[in-house]
Amino acid sequence: MGTPVTVPWKQLLLRALESQSHLKHSIYFQLATVGTNGRPSNRTVVFRGFQDNTDKIQINSDTRSRKIEELKSCPFSEICWYFTESWEQFRINGRVDVIDGSNSDPEKLQIREKSWFGCSMKARLQYLDPEQGCLSVNEQPKEFSLDPCAGPVDAFCMLILEPDQVDYLNLKSNQKLKFMSRLSDNGEKYWASLKTNPEC
Repeated sequence: MGTPVTVPWKQLLLRALESQSHLKHSIYFQLATVGTNGRPSNRTVVFRGFQDNTDKIQINSDTRSRKIEELKSCPFSEICWYFTESWEQFRINGRVDVIDGSNSDPEKLQIREKSWFGCSMKARLQYLDPEQGCLSVNEQPKEFSLDPCAGPVDAFCMLILEPDQVDYLNLKSNQKLKFMSRLSDNGEKYWASLKTNPEC
């Protein structure tokens, strides 16, 4: 493996996460996709860390959710992540790889399994629920059991967002930076940055 790429925006993000780790909502962000009808589609998801030694962002998801169909139709997405205490915003644009149980790459399946076992039992049980939707008036929610040693269920998948552009805004200092990924002459990824005027 080569030397890990220096990612300046990642350091800003990790600093924001660390300084606001006492705020439970600091690990939540909005993930926007393009709906199958061509309209914007947005929801709140949970940050599950960076893939080892990379700038790729990990998210757990249910294969039955609408966003999976949307991402398979159009894999491009944008994250909007706002830190309420430091007044920092990160808009992270990139391509999303959906990793479910049918994936043929053993390394990706290993990442999926690692994330599964990183979930609490309560979180894992959510993937055993029937098709997502509302229960009928007379229908009672079912209780499920799961072997703690059992691997990922079919409904569990991972989303890996590989950023190609990040817009950073600090409302306290009025600082705005744009980071863009580039490929060097030898095909290695690097990040270029520039200062821009804050948007109104």
